[in-house]
Amino acid sequence: MVLKIARPLIVSAIVLLVLIAPRRINERGFAHEMDAEKAITTIHTAEMQYYSEYGRYAARLAQLGPHSAGLIDEDLARGEKNGFRFLLRSIPAGYSVTAMPTSSGKHTFYSNQNMTIHVHDGQEPATLSDPVLGGMREIASAP
Repeated sequence: MVLKIARPLIVSAIVLLVLIAPRRINERGFAHEMDAEKAITTIHTAEMQYYSEYGRYAARLAQLGPHSAGLIDEDLARGEKNGFRFLLRSIPAGYSVTAMPTSSGKHTFYSNQNMTIHVHDGQEPATLSDPVLGGMREIASAP
């Protein structure tokens, strides 16, 4: 008798998990991507302050971190935060930042001293030739 009552409840619970779990995973990936965008903006702000103080851009995230200039937090200075790996590079015109997901996330990001964030739909590193972030979000949310 108990098994007959429990079976529909178990089936209902499994169906709910199948329907809800992918959405929650996608939401978490989206949240990590939003965190990555915010971290890139934080790096830009820190680079502007660093440039103002030292007359050049920082070439490594550690130079912006708490044990150096004190402009970004320890996690970001180590290059990994909220499910993304960040890389800061010195380039002839200034600097570039790339962000790659370490776990969930469908997009990679690229930016440079111009402060425009480019997004790539996939796991390959984003580049300057990828769409600008605002346009990609508009496309993704279009009906």
